[in-house]
Amino acid sequence: MSAIRVAISGKSGCGNTTVSRLLAETLQVKLINYTFRIMAEEEGVPFETMRRMAEEDDRWDRLLDQRQVDRAREGSCVLASRLAIWLLEDADLKVYLRASREVRATRINEREGAGYEETLRATEARDEDDRARYKRIYDIDIDSWDFADLVVDTERYLPAEIVEIIQAELQKKGTVRKPQ
Repeated sequence: MSAIRVAISGKSGCGNTTVSRLLAETLQVKLINYTFRIMAEEEGVPFETMRRMAEEDDRWDRLLDQRQVDRAREGSCVLASRLAIWLLEDADLKVYLRASREVRATRINEREGAGYEETLRATEARDEDDRARYKRIYDIDIDSWDFADLVVDTERYLPAEIVEIIQAELQKKGTVRKPQ
């Protein structure tokens, strides 16, 4: 059987990491979720510092994105990143996960605990920064994902249900077989 590559994108707090991890486990393939958080750890700097470095120097974005795509091309995987559906052009399935910024801020606040209003403001600012940066670097509008094979509103489903929806789409495409 040939390699299976699923690209999953969505903004911060949409459930991208959770859904991608569950899907990779279910499909028994590698999860690639190489993020600025991981790169910041590798570089020995705080995440916010790495984010600022990326805003000031496009090479950090390009390096991160190239590492993701290179790893995804090594074999079967689920690639989880903000730009996965744009950058992994040969993905068998491109999935965009969406949720309102209020729901995303609530989820991020539950995870990080900074206070809802502060988290909402930070989420909105991050969305604007990311959108401007990806437009400048790649001419990608992260608010235009209509080309995705599947768009899932993560406010309506639990992560396990989203994985089932993705599996059903993969089965329809003939990429994976139905479980016996």
